[in-house]
Amino acid sequence: MRTLLNSSNVSVNHMIRAGPRAPALTKFAAGEESFHQRTDVAPPREGASNASVGKHQRQFMTAVIEARTEPEEIPNTHPSFAFRGVALIASIAAIALTATAGRYDYFGDELYFLSAGRRLDYTYADQGVVVPVFAWLADQLAPGSVTALRFPAVVMCVCAVVVAALIAYELRGSHRVQMLAAAAYALSGLAANQVVLSTFSFDATLTAVITWLFIRWVRTRQDWLIVVAGLVAALDMQVKWMIPIVWACLGTAVILCGPRDVLRRPALWVATGILAASLIPILYWQSQHNWPQLAMGAVIGAEQDATGYGPVGFLPQFPILAGIMGTLLLAIGFWAAFKQESLRPYRFIAVALVIMTAFVMITHGRPYYPGGLFPAMFAFGAVGLWQYDRKRWMNVALVPIAAISVLTTIVTLTVIPLAPSWRTQAEDAIDLGLKTAFFGNTNWSSMVSAVNDGYRTLTPAEKADAVIVAQGYPQAGAVEQFGRQYGLPATYSPSRGFGFFGPPPDSATSVVYVGLDTAEHDLRTRFTEVERVVHLDDPLGTPGIDRMTAVWVCKGPRQQWSTMWDSMTTLYFDLGLWRDDRTTTRPTH
Repeated sequence: MRTLLNSSNVSVNHMIRAGPRAPALTKFAAGEESFHQRTDVAPPREGASNASVGKHQRQFMTAVIEARTEPEEIPNTHPSFAFRGVALIASIAAIALTATAGRYDYFGDELYFLSAGRRLDYTYADQGVVVPVFAWLADQLAPGSVTALRFPAVVMCVCAVVVAALIAYELRGSHRVQMLAAAAYALSGLAANQVVLSTFSFDATLTAVITWLFIRWVRTRQDWLIVVAGLVAALDMQVKWMIPIVWACLGTAVILCGPRDVLRRPALWVATGILAASLIPILYWQSQHNWPQLAMGAVIGAEQDATGYGPVGFLPQFPILAGIMGTLLLAIGFWAAFKQESLRPYRFIAVALVIMTAFVMITHGRPYYPGGLFPAMFAFGAVGLWQYDRKRWMNVALVPIAAISVLTTIVTLTVIPLAPSWRTQAEDAIDLGLKTAFFGNTNWSSMVSAVNDGYRTLTPAEKADAVIVAQGYPQAGAVEQFGRQYGLPATYSPSRGFGFFGPPPDSATSVVYVGLDTAEHDLRTRFTEVERVVHLDDPLGTPGIDRMTAVWVCKGPRQQWSTMWDSMTTLYFDLGLWRDDRTTTRPTH
């Protein structure tokens, strides 16, 4: 008996050999088995005994029994993507966020992006070109529409919802798991904040896409995914300049806990080269403008400390950003990344989030900077929750958690900002930050109307050489956005990125200046004539908009603007209720 084995069949050949001749075989098939019999063997002699016939057959007949067994098809245990469920969640999020996008008036940064969009460049002092481009498009398609301005941010938020589900899919999560991850992001504080047009709106989603591509690479080992991640990172560099930090955190996490095989892949170094190449034009611009980004870290850190979002208040912000359901999934996600075998190959994402959070806290950055890693952690938590051997009470507890999460989101989108009648006076910078979150920035139009009142005091001859100068970049953006109805002249500001748009022309001899009411002393050192014409000081208002705000008419600059400008430009922003003692001017060249 001889047994032959291979990967596709099993053959059992039973042979009784007699003679060296190669037999001719006739095949009789039945189902999966075949029977072969030699047909060229001479028959036994006529009249031979039964014993003789049996012996003859044993000598001259060969029976070959071949059993063929097809390989058993291994079922695909990877669940399909929950298209319908995720599409439903994403659609509800898109409708709800779009419908409520205009509930807040313009924020200061949004007004700045509109101004930057009117001065398109390949990069700017503290961010890339992508957000100003979308602001410009919104201003062209629907001038004055807050909803249109924020619609690109809504789209990016909805994309992040889908990416959370895609990551859960890569982790072999069921349809319910994918939908849970998507819902957690849709119901998070990140989503509510992301719909305001900002660099975070795009950076959070693009960072989430990068984590999805790396997670998919771990599962499939398709190196082109890493190259695509490098291209996405290069795009993110044109939005916000945090992505090299994210890339470094991911790399450090891979070194610490694997999969270290990726470090030997040429695709990783190609992707890193693509990201590095995208830095070249940005670095060139920075070198030609006195490296403002190098100084911004300390400026932002001081503001964070003053408004209560420094290291002490950093971690308490995480539950607010993650939301109720998201906080639960974050906690489970960290546990599952190290305890559940199926997630161990992907735990570098959890480690990267820890590293980045520590970096941002140490450098006094903003709490939402690591938010791009949250969709992956929500997916980790959803997978970990479903794989855990839950008790019945745990399943029951999920119902009120989900209900409260939905209710909280509905309240956030419909009740906030609160009615102005509920507003109280802000006493310090922390209080001002809370008031802005709950009431938004209002009364821009009142401030711009005051600027117009100052402009109207000029004679026709003075108007011919007049400009508007705003102390802060939000004020300058507001004058440009709302001042078109008054026919106001060109607007300038020495504040942050606005200062890099350039100074007024040297021919400008009359200035309508708007800023905090403490600015008069500095103005008298720069102009021969200074007259305050309007004072706005609503106790319940916002400093720099309708509280502690004044408008001056200034004439006779003591220096040419091209010379005086670099002694005015600064990266610090005076909040009115707090001023950094390190506030200094900084030349733009």
